[in-house]
Amino acid sequence: MLRIHGIPRSRAFRCIWAAEEAGQAYEIIPVDHRTDVRAPEFRAVNPNGKIPVLVDGDLTLFESLAINLHIAGKAGAPLLPRGDDHARTLQWALWAVTEAEPQATLWSYNTVSRPPAERDPALAAAGAEGLRARLAVLEAQLDGRDFLLGGGFTIADCNLAGVLYSPWINKFPMDDLPRVAAWLTRCLERPAALRARALREA
Repeated sequence: MLRIHGIPRSRAFRCIWAAEEAGQAYEIIPVDHRTDVRAPEFRAVNPNGKIPVLVDGDLTLFESLAINLHIAGKAGAPLLPRGDDHARTLQWALWAVTEAEPQATLWSYNTVSRPPAERDPALAAAGAEGLRARLAVLEAQLDGRDFLLGGGFTIADCNLAGVLYSPWINKFPMDDLPRVAAWLTRCLERPAALRARALREA
């Protein structure tokens, strides 16, 4: 059984969703990201002191999208494609964390996540501008496609939609990004996503 250390209201949500998509049994080991991660016993699992962490038998992994690639690998195709689409899956996972997530986080922190007194409108605006530029790339990618790789849903969609969950749930303006908006809804309203969201949104 997969053991996912974290809480659903964190990046662990992405891993819970991936496990649901893969049909893999999992257990959530609650770890508070503000206090428990400082404990020596947790640092022994992840020296970075962050969640999520996956323990799968003798394998321990940190970094949510790497965890998801492993989970998808256990299920195989079509969740984790082969050939050129495998390389494209890796490309979109890296794009999600290097391009999309920093901008989405900057916007979210300064719009909804932090208490109002701690929000910086200038940073929120910068995050929105940066995120919109990245989503324009995604809008073009989705031209004529229901999913990122052009066929069915894959872990590439799970990874990127998981990163973009906060902007989506918090109504980031996407009127001029109709393909992105439709794709996010398509992904985040899948049965497996709804089961993971029920834990996160409880």
